[in-house]
Amino acid sequence: MAKRAPAKKKNPRPRDSQGRLLIEVPLWMAIVTLGLIAVLFLWAWSKGRQVPAHVRVRGVDNFEEALPSIAGLTRGDVLPGNQIEVLQNGDGFFPRFLADLVAARKTIHLETYVWWKGRITEQIARILAEKARQGVEVRLTVDAFGSTKMEDHQFQAMRQAGVKAIRYHPFKLVEFGYVNNRTHRKVAVIDGHVAYVFGHGIAAEWTGNGQDAQHWRDTGVRLVGPIVNPAQSVFAQHWAEATGEALVGPRYFPVQHPAGNLRVHMVGSSPRGGVAELEVLMKIAIATAKRELIIQNPYFIPDNDTVELLSGAVKRGVDVRIMVPGPLTDSGVVKHAGHFYFEDLTERGIRLYVFQRTMLHQKIVLVDGLWSLVGSSNLDDRSYDINDEASVGIIDRGVAAQLKNAFDDDLRSSILVRLEAWNARSLWHKAEDWLSYRVNDQL
Repeated sequence: MAKRAPAKKKNPRPRDSQGRLLIEVPLWMAIVTLGLIAVLFLWAWSKGRQVPAHVRVRGVDNFEEALPSIAGLTRGDVLPGNQIEVLQNGDGFFPRFLADLVAARKTIHLETYVWWKGRITEQIARILAEKARQGVEVRLTVDAFGSTKMEDHQFQAMRQAGVKAIRYHPFKLVEFGYVNNRTHRKVAVIDGHVAYVFGHGIAAEWTGNGQDAQHWRDTGVRLVGPIVNPAQSVFAQHWAEATGEALVGPRYFPVQHPAGNLRVHMVGSSPRGGVAELEVLMKIAIATAKRELIIQNPYFIPDNDTVELLSGAVKRGVDVRIMVPGPLTDSGVVKHAGHFYFEDLTERGIRLYVFQRTMLHQKIVLVDGLWSLVGSSNLDDRSYDINDEASVGIIDRGVAAQLKNAFDDDLRSSILVRLEAWNARSLWHKAEDWLSYRVNDQL
């Protein structure tokens, strides 16, 4: 009988030095895979980008003449007949807000970027769930990225109680191109007649009175009057986008009667391609200043056009003062990107202050003691071109005076940037500033 040929031995599978199996991938497959990853990344990055544009604004002789343009650029109208309360820090904001939530009888609409952890999150979640069980229509929009620290049991308990709760732009492969677009808005409307526009997050950091590193500094406003309907529109925009449910009718947009004598316009910005409307609004506001310009912002990263406008304001005799976070910040990269123009701004006569006591998070702009901007809008490319924001412009000297008094109080916890000392910072600090500014459009 013929002998069978010995079976060929299979090549042993390759292993590393520790005996673990290695997977062999053809070179062409690796190249194609890396290429597809690069294309997907570029696609997602480009979806959040706008066409680069240089916006230059000439000075305006009369601020009142500029107001319709300032409001109209964000598709808003200046509406008279409003009442406003300025709410400072958590101690000023949350008790008022919680009381209005408890008093709600028809609807509660809340949209926020941050929902983290802490007793305040438990309080709000419990109230929203209880109101839903009472038959109040409760809708909650939280940003999927900004709510990553949110405890899942809170979200599920609210939904089980009847709260219509959604996460805005959660990660989905089919929507990968929108992963960088976030809702940074903080807005609430209660019973269609009371609105809040604020910078606070729903988290322990925003409670207290901005007294230490664990309690941040922030500002919000409570609104009653005709401006409530535009605030409702800002909430309804994302709600319809995410759920397909359009909020229509007097239950959501009731007739608003005058509640005071303040003129207000809503600034609900979204990236739509072309020149960012929020950017143009801010630059017109700077160009209109005649006497005084005050800015408080945690993410102040100006472009060259903004630097030139600020410089032009100083040359017109405007007192320009800007306050940004100091050692306490939630993003070192953002802080260093903001430092990039410190030397240039200081040389041009702009007074820069760095806040020392805690994280400075409020977004305030004051022009000539008359026009104020309060809300969620930062002064950087991300707010201009990528995120969706919500703020209110207020034309009232009383409100401006309140905000200026708060700014003056914050000066006591701030250090003025002096050119000689600033230029003496370390080479490593300078390198961090330069490198951080290279990626400022994504910060």
